[in-house]
Amino acid sequence: MSRKLRIITIAAIVLLIAGMVLYPVIKRTFFPGRQDEGPVAGTSVGRNALQVNAMILEYQSLDEQFSVTGVLLPDEEVDLSFETSGKITEIHFREGSQVKKGDLLAKVNDKPLQAELKKLEAQVPLARDRVNRQQTLLARDAVSQESYESVATDLETLLADIELVKARIEQTELRAPFDGVIGLREVSEGSYASPTTIVTRLTKLSPLKIEFAINESEANHIGPETGITFTVENETKVFNATVYAVESRIDENTFTLKARALYDNPGQRLRPGYSASVNIELNRFPSAIVIPSLSMVAEFGRDIAYVYDNGVARQVEITKGLRTASAVQVTGGLARGDTLITTGVMQLRDGIPVVINNLTRSDLEL
Repeated sequence: MSRKLRIITIAAIVLLIAGMVLYPVIKRTFFPGRQDEGPVAGTSVGRNALQVNAMILEYQSLDEQFSVTGVLLPDEEVDLSFETSGKITEIHFREGSQVKKGDLLAKVNDKPLQAELKKLEAQVPLARDRVNRQQTLLARDAVSQESYESVATDLETLLADIELVKARIEQTELRAPFDGVIGLREVSEGSYASPTTIVTRLTKLSPLKIEFAINESEANHIGPETGITFTVENETKVFNATVYAVESRIDENTFTLKARALYDNPGQRLRPGYSASVNIELNRFPSAIVIPSLSMVAEFGRDIAYVYDNGVARQVEITKGLRTASAVQVTGGLARGDTLITTGVMQLRDGIPVVINNLTRSDLEL
């Protein structure tokens, strides 16, 4: 290598070293506005920073509530049977059909009673004539008061016997005691029925009752007119109901208080027997700071979270309020407008460089 070439090479090396040494000074002098920028994705610094998601905190409405399991009950339900014994001669209902209160559903043989009724009714005209004659004679003092009262009593006894037979005839008829839906038929025409024979079941499907029990610690939070919501299996809709009755005492075996609510059940969409997940609201906070549970960690007896601060993660100690399955109310340590880091929390340390990949505000995507 010639001397001239060596001099050029040495000069280039010296200039390179000088440039590296003087670069921070030049940057601070000529580009002062770029000193506080955080790491940017795609740069060498950004590539070394932790990639995270974040959320700008906004006020949210938060409900304090508790959930219990309940069961749907019919408003009314009864197993139907005859009040007397006899052979079933008529069945007037169709299984699964709607019936009205007073509809005739079935009947047992009443021919002997009908014959007895006719016999008694045939005696009424003669008994009335006797009473009228005795009354006329009594007015003329032709008969004694005792004779008149005897025939009058005979008439009253005859009329009472007629009413008794009519009542026994009514016992041969099975009528619907309320509006409802008929269940499956358990007997056939020609079979012998007694008062212990179940003919069918009648169920009133609207409204429905929701029965549930709450712990003694929550007993003071529920009473008549308390509103509840509930859901059932295979239904995405949330249903609303109102408590109408609460048991008078706490069960000493389970230490729970039983309550019932009413749901109108329009269209009879729901059926008795469903299990229900019942939610009861205790308090409502219209302006709460709520964060995802996964964005908070416990460390040495403290609850901490991380906020984004000019390209780095800053640790903050928080105070918890209500807690749900997926969220936590924060009553101290965070404020509206803070940028909360929601992912990679276990890898974060105070002051570590971070880059935000996805930023949201409450439930609105930015």
